[in-house]
Amino acid sequence: MSDNKGFSDKLKGAVNKGKGELKDQIGNASDDPKKQNEGKMDKAKGNIQDKIGDFKNKNNK
Repeated sequence: MSDNKGFSDKLKGAVNKGKGELKDQIGNASDDPKKQNEGKMDKAKGNIQDKIGDFKNKNNK
């Protein structure tokens, strides 16, 4: 079960990056800085989760 831990974090990271990009683009199109900032935060969260997944995968072998 622990073999999937890194994959789970990487999947969550990808979802958050996609969600963040969407929010960022919607905020940009509607000139909504709050929505853009939410998107940037989601993308940053996704990047961190992706790195955590890499770390877990590397240390799991």
